[in-house]
Amino acid sequence: MSKLPWDMSGKVVLITGGNAGIGLGFAKGICKAGGDVVIWGRRAEANAKAKDELAEFGTRVLTQEVDVADEARVIAAFAEAVVEMGRVDGVIANAGLMLNQGCFTNMTSEAWHGLLSVNQHGAFYVAREGARHMRARAEAGDPGGSILFCASLSALTGSIGMQHYNAAKGAMASLARGIAVDMGKFGVRANTVCPGYTVSETVIDGGPDSPLGSQVRERCPMGRFGTADDFEGIGVYFMSDASRYHTGDLVKIDGGWMANAGKLNTSAERRA
Repeated sequence: MSKLPWDMSGKVVLITGGNAGIGLGFAKGICKAGGDVVIWGRRAEANAKAKDELAEFGTRVLTQEVDVADEARVIAAFAEAVVEMGRVDGVIANAGLMLNQGCFTNMTSEAWHGLLSVNQHGAFYVAREGARHMRARAEAGDPGGSILFCASLSALTGSIGMQHYNAAKGAMASLARGIAVDMGKFGVRANTVCPGYTVSETVIDGGPDSPLGSQVRERCPMGRFGTADDFEGIGVYFMSDASRYHTGDLVKIDGGWMANAGKLNTSAERRA
């Protein structure tokens, strides 16, 4: 190699839901490593704020307003990104919703299909467009590419009132394995990362005296919630040549939560 394997210079990564939270953490890590990013988000103001935050790293940043549940928009926006950036080397399917229905018997068809339209179908649309582009590049003599799904520990555990979320996140892991098997001949890799409890717009650390805050501090060996910064490194790893022989896998970034069976907390597990 002519450069360090985690050097992202010359690479372009598209991140759905990349304007906040873990998605922005992925973007920051990639930009710090010299890579260019395409940020997809539904909120123009959040996109603009993310672009301002990423400007300090001096790499190219393209933002696009995209609802990943809209297949036609995903196809068009991906094509626009390729024209603007010249190529796409990596795709991170990170956009998602998290809505608790209280109990499985309360789950409506609208809630089920509404969440899956973003978390599962949206992830499929962007991964497919990424794979199509990467295959075309490979057939033109430029093989390689990486697809990463940002799932959740809910891909591995059960959750009260969150069966649509469990189903969508579990589907991501299965989809990644299927893509890995199908696309390996083109040098394209596909993997899944499963975050544990990570502070975001939907996961709030209310402190050690709050129900969730106390559960996380008791159960998690690291004794804290994750932060977006904790995902910078894993994003660079999977999007860079450092992981060029790593595919079809699922990696947990959870501070040791799943390893700590000795402190299994039923109520905390239901929320994971």
